[in-house]
Amino acid sequence: MSVLDGAVRLLAIDDLGACQRLAEDREWGREDHKWRFLFSVGDVYGIDDGNGELAGTVVSTPYGKDVTAISMVLVAKRFERRGLGGRLMRHAMDNAGTASLCLTATEYGRPLYERLGFRAVGLCTAYKGESDGPSKRGVTVPVEASDMPGIHALDTEVFGADRSQLVEGLPTFCETLRVVRDETGVVGYGGAWKNDGVVIVGPVIAQDTETALALVEEVVPEGPIRLDIDHRHPELIGWAERHGLRPAFTTTIMEYGEPITNDPARLYLPVAQALG
Repeated sequence: MSVLDGAVRLLAIDDLGACQRLAEDREWGREDHKWRFLFSVGDVYGIDDGNGELAGTVVSTPYGKDVTAISMVLVAKRFERRGLGGRLMRHAMDNAGTASLCLTATEYGRPLYERLGFRAVGLCTAYKGESDGPSKRGVTVPVEASDMPGIHALDTEVFGADRSQLVEGLPTFCETLRVVRDETGVVGYGGAWKNDGVVIVGPVIAQDTETALALVEEVVPEGPIRLDIDHRHPELIGWAERHGLRPAFTTTIMEYGEPITNDPARLYLPVAQALG
């Protein structure tokens, strides 16, 4: 049986190495920390190449019955343009079980997603540079266990879906996780996590821009950083440019199915482009 006829199967953490080798084949990083988190919160699907490696992958991360985030759509170079990406996407879409799907598309992948019915809803630019380290403004505080219900409630309200499993994993996934509280409870939270030697700043969800910028400034470490900024947040783009960060690449935010009832005005930075 040829690879083109092979079954799409649910992968396990034992397949992590094969996923990373496939990513390297596509000139992506190994992203060990991110892959492990994706395995812990979502469903990783793949097609075997018949020689102990993977011909392709896709990750489907469900958030309750409302939204599924699709990511890591990878096809080995030796099998590209043979329909495997479409097969993997259709499998993920058929098994999602949610009213809506979302993803962040490269220019290379966008035509496939458009053919499958995804629509563009925004743009996201990755800004990269060097940070001098966190500020000492004192607006934010380290997250405590008692903050987690408030973080979950705020995240669900802003994202438009229940991401409880993802939220519960943030204290161990993020190197830094901080909150802003007022008399009503948690009004913002932000984190940062390391990915192949670069610290990704995100998620940042907050009631207003002032709170969001305080979170960004107090979670950024010293050294190389990256912020994936939705173009609907020019104030974050301004912050990045003032701190010497420069645009690296731009992707398209896309949705499928029912419009996602989120609040982009308060969703300042995603956990990762793979997760929203």
